[in-house]
Amino acid sequence: MNLKNILLAFFTLTVILSAKEFELTSPDGKIIVKIDSNTSLKYSVYLNDEMLLKPSEVFMKLNDDITIGKDCEIENTSTKSVDELVYPVVRQKSEQIRNHFNEFKLTYTNGTAVVFRAYDNGAAYRFETYLDDSVTVYNECVELNFDKNSTVWFPEEIKFNSHNERSYHVKTLGEIDAGKFCSLPALVGTETGTKILVTESDLQDYAGLWLKVSDSKTLTGTHPGYPVKTEQLRDRDVYVREYAEYIAKTIGTRTYPWRILAIAGEDGELITNELVFLLADNLKIEDPSWIRPGKVAWDWWNALNIYGVDFKSGVNTDTYKYYIDFASRFGIEYIILDEGWYKLGDLFDVNPAVDLEELIAYGKQKNVDIILWVVWKTLDDQFTEAMEWFEKLGVAGIKVDFMQRDDQWMVNYYYRVAEEAAKRKLLVDFHGAYKPAGLRRAYPNVITREGVKGLENCKWSEEVTPEHDVTLPFIRMAAGPMDYTPGAMVNAQPRNYHISFSRPMSMGTRCHQLAMYVVYESPLQMLADNPSNYLTEPDFVEFMSSIPVVWDETIVLDAKVSDYIILARRSGNDWYVGAMTDGESREFSFKFDFLEDGNYKMEFYRDGINADNYASDYMFESRNVTNSDEIIIKMAPGGGWTAKIHK
Repeated sequence: MNLKNILLAFFTLTVILSAKEFELTSPDGKIIVKIDSNTSLKYSVYLNDEMLLKPSEVFMKLNDDITIGKDCEIENTSTKSVDELVYPVVRQKSEQIRNHFNEFKLTYTNGTAVVFRAYDNGAAYRFETYLDDSVTVYNECVELNFDKNSTVWFPEEIKFNSHNERSYHVKTLGEIDAGKFCSLPALVGTETGTKILVTESDLQDYAGLWLKVSDSKTLTGTHPGYPVKTEQLRDRDVYVREYAEYIAKTIGTRTYPWRILAIAGEDGELITNELVFLLADNLKIEDPSWIRPGKVAWDWWNALNIYGVDFKSGVNTDTYKYYIDFASRFGIEYIILDEGWYKLGDLFDVNPAVDLEELIAYGKQKNVDIILWVVWKTLDDQFTEAMEWFEKLGVAGIKVDFMQRDDQWMVNYYYRVAEEAAKRKLLVDFHGAYKPAGLRRAYPNVITREGVKGLENCKWSEEVTPEHDVTLPFIRMAAGPMDYTPGAMVNAQPRNYHISFSRPMSMGTRCHQLAMYVVYESPLQMLADNPSNYLTEPDFVEFMSSIPVVWDETIVLDAKVSDYIILARRSGNDWYVGAMTDGESREFSFKFDFLEDGNYKMEFYRDGINADNYASDYMFESRNVTNSDEIIIKMAPGGGWTAKIHK
């Protein structure tokens, strides 16, 4: 690069407008972050000429005498630009991620700083402190001053104690009542169609961020305080009855969570956005080669309703051997023993009907490993002994459930579980959990998590609709893997749908469920229905179980939030295409120009001609294709379409 280009790159990075006003641009020059540090620190964000975020104040109040970003004297400013490739241990979307950003750092004389970054697909900032003593964070101001006519996909909450399994209420910001608040991620859409996903990353030793609507119709950050008084109800429910007046007590020299605005000119760009991962802390496991993504045969959703066998089904050794046999037949790597394998409240009081050691040995003979469900509080009470026991038993991992909080104490608990599990080569699946916020990059053994209104809700509600299903990929999934637990074999259109806790069904078509295995990202992907139902259609299950759970490349062919999505994903030399629609029937055409030259065979499942009435109706077809071909696909209301393409 010659001197002229070097100078051009520098001035593109940060333009100093005055002693206290700065501009930071993305590498492609399309996103501009304007920073105003006069008196109080404010920033605004533009995409091309469109103002996405009006000037919004940010500051952090520490101890009794330190505030970052308010009435602070600037010591110096610095800039840097990074362009590198990052290779995730567990490939959620792709085998490599480009980490390309420009950064501006504002350092104050009181031992604090604020760092801003601009990417081609978003902007982020965070606070830093360089203080000798520990600090108490009393308040963090996160102001997001969007236009009141902006549309918000608002996952409304009623209290901080929550599984974060929410539906998305779609309103303009001006229509949401002041005082309403939501968990993250939340999505904002401008009148021009640009989308801004609000979330966070590198959440460590700190409380999670939530958003509240102010009286002036501005989105403002709010956090649960540190829990000082809790009450335990049953084995799993620990409610915070009193919060401290501070958010966190922490070390004095550290960085704080990133506040992220992921920006998409086209809706599909939300699917491929990797900012949460890129802004997370680096890998903490010295050798993560033992981490094995895979599929899981799950017992709880289907209530162990197996049939056509000569033993009584239930939480017992014979039933779980049946699950292992099923998993082995279809190349499924894991089964879960969910609630019932131990007496609640004591992990070492194993149900006498379950021979745990025999099952683990039987599974290993058939290349099927076992994951054990545990209640978080019971695990915490028996933590060291339980972790050592799980390692000795030879289980593959644990499914930790019912945390329902993201205050500082609970965030630290997640890290403690992740670290100790990694030492013992245990996978972790967090249920009853807050959204992903970077932990999986540092500890990729945390292979998936819930924090999503998924299929289990069909056991008691009518809110998991096809429209909900095609909203999740653009919002919740942008934060990280989601354990939605797809795979229902009993499917219904809304007029035929009914709630049954012990014999549940899904809303939408069978092919809608199948497409989730391509569209939904979870490196530990569940098959939620019972093996007996699956065994009635072995060809279908063979196809479903063969779909990978990690991907080398992801291409969005067409997508619109809450309406439809069509993705092409590559695993090795094979391609998979998944399409889903909301409650409307849809027809699309797309080209196979993502394929390399050559002849390919495409095998695909589509909605049957009667799927608009009998939702389990589907057809299987195959044809030869090349990269010059084009196809028209049709989906029934709540429908789907799934293909495997290989040479």
